[in-house]
Amino acid sequence: MTAVVLTPSGPFSLAASVRFLEGFTPASYQGAADDVLRLAFPTDDGHSTVAVAVRQEEAAGGEAGGVRAEFTTHPDPGTPADPGSDGTGTGTGTGTEAVRAQLARILSLDVDGSGFPGLAAADPAVAGLMADYPGLRPVCFHSPYEAAAWAIIGHRIRMTQAAAIKARIAERHGRHVRIEGRTLCAFPTPPALRAITRAPGLTEVKIERLHALAEAADAGELDAARLRSMPVDEALAALRDLPGIGPFSAELILIRGAGHPDVFPRHEPRLHAAMADAYGLGEADAGDIRRLAGIADRWRPYRSWIALLLRARAAHISGRTSSPHRRAGS
Repeated sequence: MTAVVLTPSGPFSLAASVRFLEGFTPASYQGAADDVLRLAFPTDDGHSTVAVAVRQEEAAGGEAGGVRAEFTTHPDPGTPADPGSDGTGTGTGTGTEAVRAQLARILSLDVDGSGFPGLAAADPAVAGLMADYPGLRPVCFHSPYEAAAWAIIGHRIRMTQAAAIKARIAERHGRHVRIEGRTLCAFPTPPALRAITRAPGLTEVKIERLHALAEAADAGELDAARLRSMPVDEALAALRDLPGIGPFSAELILIRGAGHPDVFPRHEPRLHAAMADAYGLGEADAGDIRRLAGIADRWRPYRSWIALLLRARAAHISGRTSSPHRRAGS
């Protein structure tokens, strides 16, 4: 097992991240009382699975403490070991630095957040959100690949049903790993996903689309760094070229999969309603995307982050993270 330390730039609370994951339906995350975040996921190269335990160190003076992660990498059978794939070297595919970078992206610690608190000074609505959710940054899907898989699995079915299907796929076809006294089931790597021919709850069309997704991931089309380096409109258009990925899902993959910090979602009515409420706008204004986007321009370069806080507040107000009747692809 190898340890790495991530140093937050700006406010960050691992405890807030854990609380968010516990209410985020796609994650199906069950926390523990020991303040340790346990994760299992396919590596970005798609040929290994990582088991990681994350803790945040205490810090004085109101600064965000360092985030310490201890992990083990498990290569898929038949995959040549990359240098450092056991966490002891510096290979680029599944080595220490690659896992460190992926974990930083998952926790939004790969972004300089030092300017984030400054948004509150000019925007009372943002100030209220930050006061309600101190230290909360977006907690992303483990990869654009896994975010896209969620979008396909959840298309036109309830979120709770989609989450159960995704968890069952992980249990039956993903790697089972032990970390800090618990067994976790990771989502299958792309090669393992391509081998699935039947899965309860999935239509043949969805399985075909998941196979196409796995091939796209292997071809590098879902590389997070690549997607974030592209102009936003181009990245979204490229994602919409994937079978089964529409405008809503493309935004999900870019924002919550690739971890892009500065995108205003234009296809998320519930977010728009929450935004209209936060800014005291009329009901009709919730459908005025141009006006909402203009307001969101004040949040640059953290538009994705403020959108996350708005979702968190809306979920709290409604008394649930997501309605059991909400459709995953809506």
